[in-house]
Amino acid sequence: MNILKLAQSKVFYLVLGAIVLSFVLDWVPVRLLLDLEALMLHINMQACSVCTFILAQVLATVIGLPGTLLVIAGGAIYGLVWGTVWSTVGATLGAIVAFCLTRYLLRNRVEKRFGHHKLMRRLCQITHRNAFSCVLAIRIVPISPFNLVNFLLGLTPIGLKPYALGTLIGIIPGTMAYTGLGISGRKALAGEGMGHLSIALCALVLLSLLPSCLKRMRCN
Repeated sequence: MNILKLAQSKVFYLVLGAIVLSFVLDWVPVRLLLDLEALMLHINMQACSVCTFILAQVLATVIGLPGTLLVIAGGAIYGLVWGTVWSTVGATLGAIVAFCLTRYLLRNRVEKRFGHHKLMRRLCQITHRNAFSCVLAIRIVPISPFNLVNFLLGLTPIGLKPYALGTLIGIIPGTMAYTGLGISGRKALAGEGMGHLSIALCALVLLSLLPSCLKRMRCN
């Protein structure tokens, strides 16, 4: 039965990938795929590219796919400011959709699967104190995968407004760091040096060290 489910999931993703690829090939001329600068210009000129990018972020968040690669791609395509904006909007909308699906449609199913998760009891406790601050802290200092937290918080008493606002503000630092990584990668491929890449990597390292630093400060 597990093998059958695994095969079905692989088939699903293969079909989904084929559909996405067909749309990409239909939307972007093949010659542009071979010319990075022409591809960047073409995408920036397309009015629907932003909507497509945000929708991809929402879908990735809801179905549980890692959105990091999309954020990096957003940096390479749209630059630091707009790449951060569109990635933040897409990830926040996806988080809201996942939250609402859990609370209003899939609560029993999600609770059956994740209700006994070690993080669940802790989330229920801390969200009673100050909902916005708790969500903000969770997003700035990730204690669990982003997509999992979306569903778990849907099981808590937290309201939609503090959840959405805390998510929107809290994911900005990490999103900006990964967006910068995308810009750095594009510049490195264009032969413009590795300086920007080093800065982006340093920012990611600092973000990864933030949880342990805060823990030490709390102990002291």
